[in-house]
Formats: sequence, C-alpha cells, structure tokens
Amino acid sequence: MTSTKTELLTRDRAHLIHPLHDRNLQEKGHVWISGDGAVLTDADGREYIDGLAGLWNVVAGHGRLELARAASGQMEQLGYCSGYSGSSNPPAIRLAQRISDLTYPSISRFFFTSGGGESTESCVKTARYYWKLLGYPHKTKVISRQWGYHGVTLAAMSATGITAYWPMFEPRVPGFLHIPSPYPYRYEAPSGADPAVAAADELEQAILREGPDTVAMFLAEPVQGAGGVIVPPDGYFQRIREICDQYEVLLVSDEVITGFGRTGRMFGLEHWGIEPDMIQFAKAVTSGYFPLGGIGVNERIAQVMDEGKATWMHAYTYSAHPVGCAVALANLDIIEGEDFPSQAAEKGRYLLDGLQSALGDHPHVGEVRGLGLMVGIELVQDKETKAEFPAAEKVGIRIHQAAQERGLFSRLRQDVFCLAPPVIISRSQVDRVVEIMTESVGEVLG
Repeated sequence: MTSTKTELLTRDRAHLIHPLHDRNLQEKGHVWISGDGAVLTDADGREYIDGLAGLWNVVAGHGRLELARAASGQMEQLGYCSGYSGSSNPPAIRLAQRISDLTYPSISRFFFTSGGGESTESCVKTARYYWKLLGYPHKTKVISRQWGYHGVTLAAMSATGITAYWPMFEPRVPGFLHIPSPYPYRYEAPSGADPAVAAADELEQAILREGPDTVAMFLAEPVQGAGGVIVPPDGYFQRIREICDQYEVLLVSDEVITGFGRTGRMFGLEHWGIEPDMIQFAKAVTSGYFPLGGIGVNERIAQVMDEGKATWMHAYTYSAHPVGCAVALANLDIIEGEDFPSQAAEKGRYLLDGLQSALGDHPHVGEVRGLGLMVGIELVQDKETKAEFPAAEKVGIRIHQAAQERGLFSRLRQDVFCLAPPVIISRSQVDRVVEIMTESVGEVLG
C-alpha cells in the first residue's frame, strides 16, 4: 500500500468536500479500498459487513465482474453519445423496453437520469408540463410526506420531508407541502378510525385545503427508506389511489430504494396491488456500479407528451448514457437470473425474525420493523410511552460506533438504525449482523 490510511485522510480533508459534509466525522472516517460480496475493506485492512449496501443501492454486491465487463465492453464500442431528441443508442432502447417488461403494466415509457434527485426533478417538471398541456396551468403543487426522502437538489429537497435537510438552504421552492407519514409506530389516528385510512385521508384533506385545481402530484415511497424504514399499513395505498383518482392528482411512486427487488417484489406498490401514474428509480438499477436513474410514465401521460404543442424542455447531458444503460442491462440479468425479489423476501424475513427475537423485548427497543430486505430498529427512552432519547445523548450514534467496532457499517435516522444489506448477503452474514446489533445495543443501553 503506497499510502497509509492516516495519510489518505489528511489529503482527503485538504481537498474533498463530502455529501452531508462534516469535518469532524471525517477525522476518523473510513477510506474504502475494495469490496467483495457483502463486505467492504477499509484502508487499514479491516473488513465490515456493508449493512446498507452502499447507500441502499449495491443489491448485487461488490466485485461483480459481469458489471465491470459490461461497462468496459460498451466503453470500447461507444463511450458516450447524446440522448437528446434526434439521437439514441441500442443499450438505452433495450433498457427502456426491459424495464417496461418488469415494472407496472401501465408504465411503458422512460426517461433516464443520473440518479434519484434528478429523477425527482424530472417527475415534478413532467407533472407540471402534463397539466399545462391539458389546460390546467395552476395544477403545480407537490404533496409528499413527513420522513419522505426524495433527494437534495433544491426542488427535491423541498419534497423531502426530513426537516434536517432544510434550514441552511431555505427558502424552499414554493408549492411543496407535506402530510403526516402513515408511520404505524407513531401515527395517531382519530379515535375509532382505521389508521391506514386515516393516514391516507390526510392527503384528501391537504388537497381540499390547497384546492384540487392547484395540486399536480402526490409523491411517496412505497416504504420510506432513509426516513427510518417505515412500512405503511395495509389499505393505505389503496385509499391513496382512490383519492388521487377522485381529485385528478398524479400518483408518483418513488422506487429509488424499493425498485428492482429490494422489498421482496420487483417494485414496491405491487405489495398492495395498485399502480402509480409515474415512477422514479435509480440505485439498484445498476447496483451502484454506474450513476443511472430514471422516470417511467403511463401511456396517458406519454400520449400528451407526444402530441403536445410545446417541447418538453427538460434535459440532462448524461441521459440515456450508453455505458450506464449497458451496465443496467447486465445488472437486470443478475436481478432476474438470481431471483432477487425472492432472495430479498426470504433473507429479509430471516433478518427481521432474528432481530425481533434478539431485541424485541429490550426495554429501549421500541420496534423492529421491515419489509423485504429493509429493516429499521427504533430505539426509545421509554418503551411504554415511546418517548425518544434526548438528542444530546447521541444514542443512535453510539450504537453505530459500537457496531463499527464489531465489523458492521450502516446508517441512521436519528435513533432509528437502518439495515438493507446487499441481496446476495449470506445467511451466516445475516446471523453476524444480528449478533453485532444485539451486542451493540447491549453495550450502549444495557
């Protein structure tokens, strides 16, 4: 090794600005140098189970040579070309057709981006464009949910319902508002009401307050990921679909985390038997091996776009990037060939059962929840009242540090520990994750 970890971190601090930049965190940060399957190796030689699959995205695991070869082969043939109208390339054409075959039957047309934030921006602009062409120029507002994460470009940040992302960049973009999350552990429905229906009816109330003629779209993750792995109750999305239809509001499913098998189905809303009007995706489409995302629209929206008298003046230099599309095609071969939805369902249930058995009775574990290979462990000061720990106690951070000392690296939302390892994780590695979390919670909270 030509440089020690200490030397690398010194140069890092001198020249790099990081996402969610915090210089103190970088003082003792990791410098990842290699990955193999569900394991990452730091520059000091220590190995860690990748508890969040990178950032929810490396579903196929690290070191997949078939993805590297797909990128290399396409780079040798055609490294880049424009995707603007008047230009195309075979990998992009094949990828659009392939995703059409995999996703909701009504979604058949696709625009490619470089990632999830761009995908959110693309859906917002497409919704506004669609309604303007139909003669409803005031239908511009976007409703999303508390604890929703949709990216941090300015409009995407305004849609994101995690307030910590807002203060230093406000004012937010006008026309974005949030309703309560259906969060089963914390949502308080009116007395006697069905919590699923009551949480969904928050959308109807918001639409009526704003005026249906002003609301363009409702944006929601099937399972709220970065917000703490919040799984909605059955009946919630069925009622959401009814409300969107009643008030002519586009339902947009943010499948950036839930798409391509993570929840145990190929796409998240399949669990509840409904279809959105638009989807947005990224992350798992290439297993993170190339920055690629996109949106999909149904034929009703596509027809308006095709017949519109005004050009859809929305564009990215790297839309339909041939290398990214080639990697995505190779990755979809893995996802389908190795049946990732079934793997995620089986391994996710095994992980959830293990954590619930080990931690479910702990006095400071309020809930262990999940769907597919997505799990959240909510830590509380008082299990009976669900009272949270004071932020100053940094309970989640301390448990995260204890987990790293034992060889597990993941992420938090305050005192909710999130887990979503690569789908290819082994059963023995899942067992080790359960052991590490049990030991780490015990060390910090007794």
